[in-house]
Amino acid sequence: MKEFSVSLKEKFRRIDYVILLSVLGMAFLSVLTLSGVAGDSAGGPRRVVVQFAALLLGLFCVFAISMFDYEELLRRFTLPLFIVSVAAMIITLLVGTGPEGSTNRCWIEIPGLISIQTSEFVKIIFVLTFAKHIDRVKEKINHPLSVLALCIHGGIITGLVLLTGDLGSALVFAAIMALMLFTGGLSLWYFAAAIGVIIILFPYVWAHLALYQQQRILVGFDPMLDPEGYGYQPLKSLATIASGGFRGAGYAGGSYYVTIPKYYTDFIFAVVAEKFGFFGVFSYIALMGGLVCRLIILARRARKDCGANICMGIAAIFIAQTLENIGMCLGMLPVVGITLPFLSYGGSSMLSSLLCIGVIESVASHNQKYYFEREKA
Repeated sequence: MKEFSVSLKEKFRRIDYVILLSVLGMAFLSVLTLSGVAGDSAGGPRRVVVQFAALLLGLFCVFAISMFDYEELLRRFTLPLFIVSVAAMIITLLVGTGPEGSTNRCWIEIPGLISIQTSEFVKIIFVLTFAKHIDRVKEKINHPLSVLALCIHGGIITGLVLLTGDLGSALVFAAIMALMLFTGGLSLWYFAAAIGVIIILFPYVWAHLALYQQQRILVGFDPMLDPEGYGYQPLKSLATIASGGFRGAGYAGGSYYVTIPKYYTDFIFAVVAEKFGFFGVFSYIALMGGLVCRLIILARRARKDCGANICMGIAAIFIAQTLENIGMCLGMLPVVGITLPFLSYGGSSMLSSLLCIGVIESVASHNQKYYFEREKA
């Protein structure tokens, strides 16, 4: 009876419009920036169309998903969703493609039609299934067997993503696990033990990395170590950001950003800085900060622990990707190939981010007690 206990009108009223307006602000900035650089490279106008189409499709999905009860979905389909996510990553490993000249297999491509970055959509499924898993063991989450099961759950997906060569997404999955386990009540002693193991194993792992892998990591923290190689993109990004100053060069202005390879994807933060200056980047950071704060508030108000876990998992996605991407653009973190949520060009990135918002809106619109529904003690 739960599906019929609340009218569609009531569900629309319960949607969190603060979250929706924050997302629309960032998406508008994305389309505006991409249209401002459309004439500077081949395929520019097409990128604007793709981004806008992904935005429209994503907004439709937000409202559609918000009408479904996330609790009922997870009660019936948690295991099938996990199997689907594992299968999707295995298929990507077998038939996936990557950037030209790279051995990575991050995309499933349908020639002439569409390319899908699988890990972008698997992230959403992982948050849902991991949230349900934590909810099921919450009374004994600190038992070693419970911790082992949770680590296996997260390790399978993260390992498959890492095997595709997508280090950036693998780090995001690790961040999702860490934040969800922390807010789910896992003892800090387990985190201390994990940090200790990482410290102990780091010298061994570092010694077995290839020279180019070591160099790429070191250059990530100091681009001047290889200004013509691995440090080229972050250095050009820094110059682009600096050229924007406080006011920026304007919608049609700027020229430094064209020196950054693929500036419209991973380094679009630098483009916004050059075109719209401090105001542009501050607007994005303020909107993203507001979105994350709203997710945390929604998690605190969630009627069920599973809903709170979902809110924190999606918050972890946005926090990790934003910090990683901006850190890359500022030459403070290694370039690992990660998009900036709601801003970077890419149908997969935009659509997956909006699907996350759809799930959040489902939590928000089903956050009040249903008529004739009794809460479990």
